[in-house]
Amino acid sequence: MTTSGRYPAEALRAFAAALLEAAGAPPDNAALVAEALVDADIEGLASHGLLQLPMYLERIERKSVDPAASGEIVLDTGARLTMDARNGLGHVIAERACDIAIARGAEHGVAIVAVRNAFHFGAAGRFARKIALAGQIGIVMANTRPILPAPGGAESVVGNNPLAIAVPTGAEPIVLDLAMSAGAMGKVRLAASKGEPIPEGWAQTAEGLPTRDAAEAIKGVLLPAAGAKGFGLAVMIDLLAGGLSGGGIGSEVQPLYGDLSRPYGSANLFMAIEIEGMRPLAEFETAAATFTDRIRQSRPVPGAAPIRLPGDRAAEARSRFDGLCPLAEPTLAALRSSAGRLGIAIPLALAE
Repeated sequence: MTTSGRYPAEALRAFAAALLEAAGAPPDNAALVAEALVDADIEGLASHGLLQLPMYLERIERKSVDPAASGEIVLDTGARLTMDARNGLGHVIAERACDIAIARGAEHGVAIVAVRNAFHFGAAGRFARKIALAGQIGIVMANTRPILPAPGGAESVVGNNPLAIAVPTGAEPIVLDLAMSAGAMGKVRLAASKGEPIPEGWAQTAEGLPTRDAAEAIKGVLLPAAGAKGFGLAVMIDLLAGGLSGGGIGSEVQPLYGDLSRPYGSANLFMAIEIEGMRPLAEFETAAATFTDRIRQSRPVPGAAPIRLPGDRAAEARSRFDGLCPLAEPTLAALRSSAGRLGIAIPLALAE
């Protein structure tokens, strides 16, 4: 049963998992990735949701992603570890890296897990939030292929590198999750799939001219958020994630939608900071909740929406969840096409 572009989330999860299993993913890996993708759509992050699955499936078919890989620890000094993802599914590797960071953070007070040869893991905030729900401060970052120019430049030199920071509050964590461009490439691709324009200030054409055409933006460059500030942060994330892991930096990371037979080569960094030992966790959570409540209660300008904090929009979407998940028709059509290629039956709830 559907309601104006909304579909049963359980049917979508089962369908996505079946597609991944048919492509060669073990059931546990398939279920984990399917859940993460549907959760992104539920939270309104369609650019990190099921939109990506057909590309994942094609990369598996072309051998640039190993659906069975769980990553290998190649360096372990206790509080600092390096993992080689072995081109495994990004969400699977990220979940394992988070689990290790949480456990080692509790043991050592702080833990850093650097990951090389990684694949797309969706929203960084999902994993920072996981760490925060364990009562620690979570910091997660990743690098991407270059799509941002230096200030005043027309050539892509650094990735739209995401950064997420999450802190516990005793209830829902505060989760900052942002990429370094004015608009995420996933959102640009979503706009292109719908034939919609993108906001001004998001992109330049390959010739260096401003554009609102999503297709031209994909061929051109995205612009850094806040100019030199966003650019500078993107550079540092590349150096931290790629540099510490011994993985790709800058142009060594491949286009996600480029040659799908060539490994993506991203690098990730996961950090867990144990609060206990610096101050009681409950005390920290009370201070964080008091501060954030004060911000939410601050006076908005006339006619403005209520004040929000980072992560509020996704948390509100989760609280409103009624079992149905919004999904764009082009995304569902692409999934149906993948099902036909893999010989998977389309669930009745998702049939045309």
